[in-house]
Amino acid sequence: MLSARDRRDGAPAEGAAAGLQGFAVDKTFLSSLKGILLETELALTFIIFICFTASISAYMAAALLEFFITLAFLFLYATQYYQHFDRLNWPCLDFLRCISAIIIFLVVSFAAVTSRDGAAIAAFVFGIILVSVFAYDAFKIYLTEMAPRTSQEDQH
Repeated sequence: MLSARDRRDGAPAEGAAAGLQGFAVDKTFLSSLKGILLETELALTFIIFICFTASISAYMAAALLEFFITLAFLFLYATQYYQHFDRLNWPCLDFLRCISAIIIFLVVSFAAVTSRDGAAIAAFVFGIILVSVFAYDAFKIYLTEMAPRTSQEDQH
């Protein structure tokens, strides 16, 4: 027979296992267009961070910050945990994340290419590719989530 202490010690383990089910990864999201875009942004941001670390360490903070922000959004979307924060406008936050990343990486990429170092030039090339990926992501977010929709009555 279990004592009161044994039952008390057993309960948190069951509760902890039940609490971890909220962090289950949605594999269909990871293979969707939005998941692939976030994964591409994450990989390119990490590559740019490595290039800046090898050449101009003054610019690596921007790439590292954007890496962590993109990782947080990927985690929140892949686990569906963002639905717990229903007061936040997630499409708007994601759109602003993309727009701010476009501005940051354009400025940092063009500033880095002036050093004429090999790794800085590679960071510039990957930065321009990353800006195009962020621009496509922002465009898709705007079209699917933020653009005003016209109804059949408005067209008559």
